[in-house]
Amino acid sequence: MHPDVVIIGSGMGGATLAAALAPTGRRILILERGPHLRPSPQDRDAAAIFGDGTFRSDEDWLDGTDTPFNPGNFYNVGGNSKFYGAALIRYRETDFAPVNHKGGRTPGWPISYADLEQDYQAAEHLYAVRGTCGEDPTEPPHSAGYPHAPIPDEADIVDLRARLKAAGLHPSSIPLGVDLADWLSAGQTTWDGYPNTCGAKMDAETCGLKTALAHPNVELRTGCRVTALLTGTDDQIESIVVDSGGSSETIKTPIVVVAAGAVQTAALFLASANDNWPTGLANRSDQVGRNFMNHNCSALLALHPLRRNRAVYQKTLMVNDFYLASDGAPPLGNVQMLGKITGPILAASSKLPAWLAGWIAARSFDFYAMSEDLPNPESRVTLTAGQIKLDWQRSNWDAHEMLVAKLKRILRRAGFPVVLSQSFDRRTPSHQCGTARMGADPKSSVVDTFCRSHDHRNLFIVDASVLPTSAAVNPALTIAALALRAGRHIAETEFAA
Repeated sequence: MHPDVVIIGSGMGGATLAAALAPTGRRILILERGPHLRPSPQDRDAAAIFGDGTFRSDEDWLDGTDTPFNPGNFYNVGGNSKFYGAALIRYRETDFAPVNHKGGRTPGWPISYADLEQDYQAAEHLYAVRGTCGEDPTEPPHSAGYPHAPIPDEADIVDLRARLKAAGLHPSSIPLGVDLADWLSAGQTTWDGYPNTCGAKMDAETCGLKTALAHPNVELRTGCRVTALLTGTDDQIESIVVDSGGSSETIKTPIVVVAAGAVQTAALFLASANDNWPTGLANRSDQVGRNFMNHNCSALLALHPLRRNRAVYQKTLMVNDFYLASDGAPPLGNVQMLGKITGPILAASSKLPAWLAGWIAARSFDFYAMSEDLPNPESRVTLTAGQIKLDWQRSNWDAHEMLVAKLKRILRRAGFPVVLSQSFDRRTPSHQCGTARMGADPKSSVVDTFCRSHDHRNLFIVDASVLPTSAAVNPALTIAALALRAGRHIAETEFAA
């Protein structure tokens, strides 16, 4: 196969772009460094997943002090989405504009929410999102409804929703990509952190790749790690160097799409430096690797010693009452349910005795508080002797602490006298973004509004690295929407003849 397009990475961005381009009939080759996830006894083993890190990669990166750490990335077909919580939430309208936060001011986007709305709608249909409009006062305009009704609350979550309303909040249903009946039939577990080997999560493989690979012009190759991009005399990307099974090959293609994730995408461009591009490809602006963001997140467990939580999956509610600036208070972020924390999960991740972890988990309602991390050019990805160095300089932490404190007070008022919290650190791989920001000015950004490199006309980037801001909701749906927008642009400008 002599491809017309090579897509590097099969996660949310790469898989969605492949689905968008597949109907053009052009030859599309998707390269994925990892294997397919296959069913195994570890799929539903909390100790294996949350304690032993069975599915995590064994690679080490360096932090800002040159100390090695394991980032917990997943390399497999479908990327990190195989383990995600399937919360497919649109950015709010204000997320595309400059916003004053407690920790600083965001720069805004070069496009508006309205520019992306049709692609959000298409992404929700591609990923079969379950949701409803009208519950959340921050919900942006929709040109149509969700393709499926929301996942219903379990009995104890019905009670929780009523308690939160009585406390003055506006709980709403999380837009979710999951076939709950199929998921539960594969094993009575929650879904955050559990691998999707049964096809019930609407992840990049289950939806995006399945749609793309239904076309005979699309090919997926696994076990292929791209180590460099090579430029020709015209400074376009001429070929791709691929390591597969210990041997190296070079693939030529007229269009290259990188969707390896915010860190790995930046690392690939930096590793591809040459005499004409001494600081890395696509990096005339010196922005590749900069502005890394990863959300400020904490888990909260709210419990009453005399009241049990019998929910199995739990993750059906979110609260955005503190998402927007209000009455002089800065934006604080999003609150959503975690997939149910069980005794084995809590024991594996906290090292508590099994009996105590089980007692707590049986009574806890588990929340995920998320605040925006602001772009900072000194928060960045670099390479040290070929090894990835991630110097994440967390920002806006005061706002996150305000959100956690406010949520604790409200949960106590809602009938939970004990509220425990634990923040997440850099070892949690979720929601990494930035490093190849979108912008109108080639001097201060890496790609244009259609995710095309300013420096190399035949290079596109369609993962979370292009996000100018992190907002304070899960980025998966926005990545998918941007990939659909880029796919439409490629079809119209490159394949029109």
